[in-house]
Amino acid sequence: MKSLKQFLVDFYHDEEGLTTVEYAVAGALVAAAVVGAFSGLGNEVGNTINGLKENVKGNT
Repeated sequence: MKSLKQFLVDFYHDEEGLTTVEYAVAGALVAAAVVGAFSGLGNEVGNTINGLKENVKGNT
């Protein structure tokens, strides 16, 4: 059985789980960027549709 000191040293040098954390952080950043982009796009589309609706309503 490993001593606590050896376990902590091995744990400190183990980089296997680091890749998973990096992918999780990158995925979260991409998801946040997509949500932000589509939120802004959704507002613009809504404004355009409302403008078209007002133009059609005003011309009839």
